[in-house]
Amino acid sequence: MASFIKNPFRPPSFFFYLIGLSCLFEVSTSVFNGSAKTTPSLDTISGGHWFLLHSSVGVSAMHMQLLKSNKVVIFDRTDVGPSNLSLPHDKCIRSPRGTDCTAHSLLYDIVSNTFRPLTVHTDTWCSSGSVNPDGVLVQTGGYGEGIRKVRTFPPSDDNRSDWTELSTKLWERRWYATNQVLPDGRTIIVGGRLAFSYEFFPKKSANDGSFSKLYYLSFLKETRDPYEENNLYPFLHLLPDGNLFIFANKRSILFDYNRNSVVREFPIIPGDFKRNYPSTGSSVLLPLRLDWRRNGTVLPEAQVMICGGSPPGAFNMSNRARIFVSASNTCGRIRVTDPKPKWVMEEMPMPRVMSEMVLLPTGDVIIINGATKGTAGWEDAVNPVFNPVLYLTYEPDPERRFMVLNPSRIPRMYHSTAVLLPDGRILVGGSNPHKLYNFTAYPYPTELSLEAFHPYYLDPQFVPLRPSIISVGSRQRIVFYGQRFSVVFVLALHRPNLGISVVLMTPSFSTHSLGMNQRMLVMEVVSLAQLSTFAYKITVGGPPTGTVAPPGYYMLFVVHAGVPSPAVWVKVQ
Repeated sequence: MASFIKNPFRPPSFFFYLIGLSCLFEVSTSVFNGSAKTTPSLDTISGGHWFLLHSSVGVSAMHMQLLKSNKVVIFDRTDVGPSNLSLPHDKCIRSPRGTDCTAHSLLYDIVSNTFRPLTVHTDTWCSSGSVNPDGVLVQTGGYGEGIRKVRTFPPSDDNRSDWTELSTKLWERRWYATNQVLPDGRTIIVGGRLAFSYEFFPKKSANDGSFSKLYYLSFLKETRDPYEENNLYPFLHLLPDGNLFIFANKRSILFDYNRNSVVREFPIIPGDFKRNYPSTGSSVLLPLRLDWRRNGTVLPEAQVMICGGSPPGAFNMSNRARIFVSASNTCGRIRVTDPKPKWVMEEMPMPRVMSEMVLLPTGDVIIINGATKGTAGWEDAVNPVFNPVLYLTYEPDPERRFMVLNPSRIPRMYHSTAVLLPDGRILVGGSNPHKLYNFTAYPYPTELSLEAFHPYYLDPQFVPLRPSIISVGSRQRIVFYGQRFSVVFVLALHRPNLGISVVLMTPSFSTHSLGMNQRMLVMEVVSLAQLSTFAYKITVGGPPTGTVAPPGYYMLFVVHAGVPSPAVWVKVQ
């Protein structure tokens, strides 16, 4: 395990950039997952930087979703008591609990660093979400009167847009469920408390011969621990063959939702730790690398990584006896497309529970937020982890994959969130380990602040290596399945030996340590041409099918020498 220095070094002059930048980099020609990876020298990059965006946005960020408008929808429960953000006078909510004139949702503008209140009419506590192919947030379930609700929020913002509650309801009560966008643009909604089933949204027409309401999934009942459950918010990933990877507790399956059948069961993850809520580890589908040299006929390999969690009985011990046991420091990585997949176990620098795993445009993973002891739940964890950890996905040496980054000063535990922004920052918010908002609780009060973590690639010394995108494909920025497209970008200092790639990344729905629909595609480079002193045109192959890239809006980054450009939004269809 390596550790970053805690004090970022001072940025050198631009003259130094031009005559000596090459000494900052080492070229790794090792092959991992079938591709060469080049990275900056680990001795020359900092542990990142934290910036406080707002000491209070008035609402604790239990849920976050980035939209293509470069705005982030943030929302909490509606039954936590009054928030610190007022609604307009004509927007007060009347509910069984009385009249509430405070907001429990807001819209945050990334560019202007401003926010405005939104109105949620029913309880969104521990709900789920996804973005449909038109860029609309589809938000499902919750608690109480909201447990079967479907809500939407549009990607456009005229300073008047707000939540809409649909008349269509879910078939099942969905509390702690997980959503995944499918190749046909629908969303599958899986699980929830005492919900051993799945369903789709939008529903097919009743006149359609394939119309059905609800599908039973015995795997969800089989993985339920009495009194603790440990199978809520199941980890869900769409694999390139169109089947679903579903993980709950310690078990995982390959599931064909079209036939309602289990294709295979994967080996049980080693170790005596539970991984789902309330033990609350986290999961990520590692980058999918496309290969047009094979004419798009071979689907990319897929790997899933799961980190953290708690031992059996941990929730009862913390919730009832107030004994906080150590979380897991292990990660399991499995190549689910192998004929005989096996878990490869690794160790993080510290134990973690309730951490988010956020994919970076470089293909690496940030593990952020959480605690070292206890579980998810009200007052059920102690010892917050202030230091994010960088996981180098392509590093061949397991001893060098985990790196401790610079710490935040704010505990982010139960009900905290984190999402990747188009400029490469990570937006971090939330943490309310109490039944109601409590700003005087010691040592972990309800947290209303909003922070941004800047990974190393945003350090000033890497500015000359950072591309800036000028144009993408057609004027409408549409990426078609099975077709090549070009990206024109400018670059102050090109390092040919360090490589250029184009990646597509979905904006994920973040809640309870789970980034729903988080996905990264590494495009196959067909050609690279220099147009002028600083301008370049790169041509890449688009995704082959919707099973590899579900339709919708993606952030497109150009990555040069391990330094990503700011993203532009493209639509895959």
